[in-house]
Amino acid sequence: MEASWLETRWARPLYLAFVFCLALGLLQAIKLYLRRQRLLRDLRAFPAPPTHWFYGHQKFLQEDKMEKLEETVEKYPCAFPCWVGPFQAFFFIYDPDYAKTFLSRTDPKSQYPYRFMTPCLGKGLLNLDGPKWFQHRRLLTPGFHCDILKTYVDMMAHSVNMMLDKWEKICSTQDTAVEVFEHINLMALDIIMKCAFSQETNCQINGSLDPYVKATVELGKIIFYRMYNFWHHHDVIFKFSPNGHLFQELSKVLHQHTEKVIQDRKKTLKAGMKQDNTQKKKYQDFLDIILSAQAENEDSFSNADLRSEVNTFMLAGHDTSAVSLSWLLYCLALNPEHQERCREEIRSILGDGSSITWDQLGEMSYTTMCIKEMFRLIPPVPSISRELSKPLTFPDGRSLPAGITVVLSIWGLHHNPAVWKSPKIFDPLRFTKENSDQRHPYAFLPFSSGPRNCIGEQFAMLELKVAIALILLHFKVTPDLTRPPVFSNHIILKPKHGIHLHLKKFPEC
Repeated sequence: MEASWLETRWARPLYLAFVFCLALGLLQAIKLYLRRQRLLRDLRAFPAPPTHWFYGHQKFLQEDKMEKLEETVEKYPCAFPCWVGPFQAFFFIYDPDYAKTFLSRTDPKSQYPYRFMTPCLGKGLLNLDGPKWFQHRRLLTPGFHCDILKTYVDMMAHSVNMMLDKWEKICSTQDTAVEVFEHINLMALDIIMKCAFSQETNCQINGSLDPYVKATVELGKIIFYRMYNFWHHHDVIFKFSPNGHLFQELSKVLHQHTEKVIQDRKKTLKAGMKQDNTQKKKYQDFLDIILSAQAENEDSFSNADLRSEVNTFMLAGHDTSAVSLSWLLYCLALNPEHQERCREEIRSILGDGSSITWDQLGEMSYTTMCIKEMFRLIPPVPSISRELSKPLTFPDGRSLPAGITVVLSIWGLHHNPAVWKSPKIFDPLRFTKENSDQRHPYAFLPFSSGPRNCIGEQFAMLELKVAIALILLHFKVTPDLTRPPVFSNHIILKPKHGIHLHLKKFPEC
């Protein structure tokens, strides 16, 4: 009787639970199988590199060798499907006509990688869509007007000179190898804190923001790894993984830093110092504009929106600028003839560099061409992605259905031999007016294009011009050939082990 009771009481429910779970698993397997078959059918018009049946192109994507992508671009014209595991595919494009068709639309940002960035950044301009994105863009655009940017020149120069003072102590008049990316990263953060948030942090000297800098580096690695590891696309699996736990801890560091910046400003205003600050400052900084936007749009611009935009601009504003300047210095170190021509142009315009004006920076035509060529050769943001909201037909007649994630490979576009002659060679003359006029308007897209182009383009160009001008006036840079940089293929294309350059100070400076 007892055995029969156990059998009736426990075995039957367990058996039913087992059958139920088995049925659910079978349904999920059928769903995934049908998904794969649908993707294979939708992408059959586009040849792809050889793929592993289970991992797809995961190994290819997670390698730091950009040469692999260049080989693929040359072998598969215009585009190719890229499989992330057996049931997910991204569609990579790198042809100007494809890029024009793609960017002229208003498809939403893809969930990869932007959904993975939301827990640490929130929903700001980078990953918003629809009317909310349009509202934020409209409210924040005044912060990048040229009249405001002009007031940043002196602050930028001050931060750059602080870094150069550090380099001078390291180098004196000797030719010394220095890992420059670490210094430039702190300098770029110092600039964004001064210009956008009116905060004097002294982070270049006292290391007060080192935890924030380290957190941004590690978060970029985790997000990129997660994007191309299909198991970690599932939030529950990722959350309980070692990387998921670390991601939460690092996100707290970002949030604490952002919250401190916001609360410090609010305390200042609450203490009745707003009028004094207004008298001292000739402009509204980025934080002023966001706080004003919130005050005028309380119902539609929440505290979460405020934190998200501060997070987004602080990270994007310093991270990409630091990477851009580091790669620019490296390119000029490898090409001394272009470095010297830039230096001659800068000296003829700025003299000893004791003062720099907005108008003078506009005269640096050859230096600007070198900056653009750096953006072509090593685009700091190597790709952007969208999820198609409706079918897309390319100029050659091939098409994709709605729901496909399309990745515009800016690296692939800028290294496409069908678009650029000798794409591996650093040649600033590609950007003379004559050559630029003859080129496809969508062949060069370091800041994207269309309605969602980068809002901070002019800020970034201004910072690069100020920094490179002052650096080249004071130092000659040559590469450390024993330690060439290695690309770290993350959301932003950073040097994996830094950038080591020989710095030699000019005695007359």
